[in-house]
Amino acid sequence: MPTRDLRVLAAVATSFGALAATTASAQTFPTRPMTMIIPFAAGGPQDQIGRVMGQRMGEILGQQIVIENVGGAGGMTGSKRVADAQPDGYTYVLASVGTHAQSQTMYKRPLYNSATSFTPVGLIAETPIALITRKDLPPNNLKDFATYAKANQAKMQYGSAGAGSATHLGCVVLNYVIGVDITHIPYRGTAAAMQDMMGGRIDYICDVISTALPLIRSNSIKPLALLSPQRSKVLPELATADAQGLTGFDADAWNAFFLPRGTPEPIVRRLAKATSDVLDIAWVRERLEGLGLNVPPPARRTPDYLAKLIPSELAKWAAPVKASGAAVD
Repeated sequence: MPTRDLRVLAAVATSFGALAATTASAQTFPTRPMTMIIPFAAGGPQDQIGRVMGQRMGEILGQQIVIENVGGAGGMTGSKRVADAQPDGYTYVLASVGTHAQSQTMYKRPLYNSATSFTPVGLIAETPIALITRKDLPPNNLKDFATYAKANQAKMQYGSAGAGSATHLGCVVLNYVIGVDITHIPYRGTAAAMQDMMGGRIDYICDVISTALPLIRSNSIKPLALLSPQRSKVLPELATADAQGLTGFDADAWNAFFLPRGTPEPIVRRLAKATSDVLDIAWVRERLEGLGLNVPPPARRTPDYLAKLIPSELAKWAAPVKASGAAVD
């Protein structure tokens, strides 16, 4: 047999060998504990979602899911740790619209490229955001808030879970649309921001309902508008920004799992299936929906759907963030 043909056969054999090894690895995956990085502080909305998901995923996959909270840079610090991790399936991130869409425009030098540095696994939840103020702030609806903010913007402050986070960008876009320039105070997580707001040190926050709901129900804080296209099942009385005059306003957030770039497809599919299976469990859905989250249908939980979602979300948020002039070094 000619030498060239032998080389071709050897290359084919090597490729088949690598494929077989990957397939075998995926069939036995996982064989040791896995790490879920939550890129925000404990106690916040993503932490709640991660702990609900992690408990049941560990049971389905047959291995412990170790949860690590790694905050900083609007969630990019923890996300970058996953981007830099070995693509073996054992380290993945619970990402958000903030870490994988908004940050790419908000930061002058993002720590990664969300479209190329990760392997999409699946969408977990669609997360309504609400405009919430301290209890004693005078406005009681969005129209009055806009009027009050314009008159008092020089002395007002708003908080967030960190620069570039979904809670930050929701307010950035809202401030831009109503025409105010208000000082931003970033925190390392939503819980700390909420505590300061209740203490009167900041005036408002654009928070996800999952975190704010218990405080809203206890009348500790005041919701003024849902920054989402549709009303929430858990807060049906809270009118949307659209219904209060900001036509088409949409600052919805979402959460999804991502693995490092280059993770073998069989492992990606294994983790994606486990994720979807968890979301089909009645008590998990009830818990997430009880937090004010919307669980996506199976067709929107796939790696393929998430891969298409990222470019569209990058485009959706780039325009208003650039127009607002907001930026973080």
